Amino acid sequence: MAVSERDVRRVAELARLGLEPDRVRVLVEELNGILAHMDELRAADTSGVDPALVATGIEAPLRDDIPRATANVDIASFAPQVADGFFLVPRLASHEEE
Repeated sequence: MAVSERDVRRVAELARLGLEPDRVRVLVEELNGILAHMDELRAADTSGVDPALVATGIEAPLRDDIPRATANVDIASFAPQVADGFFLVPRLASHEEE
C-alpha cells in the first residue's frame, strides 16, 4: 500500500493543516518509506518465536506503599493566575464567542 499526494492533501485538509506544495512531496516520500519498513518487518520470519515470551517472567520492582506527607506548595508563588487552588488558563482565541 502506498500513500499518494492526494492522500496527504486529504488528511491535511481533514486536520485543517496548511501544507506547502513542496512539503506534500516530502511527506509522501517519508510516509512511503515508513510503510516500506513495515513491509520488511512483516516479512520477517517469527514462526519460531513464542508471542508471550517477552512478557513472561518479567516483573517490575515495586516500592513499599508507605503513606508519607506531601509538601505544601503555594501554587500562587509560581502560577500567573490562581483561583480556589486551581490554575486559571486563558481561553483559546478559537473558543471565544463571536
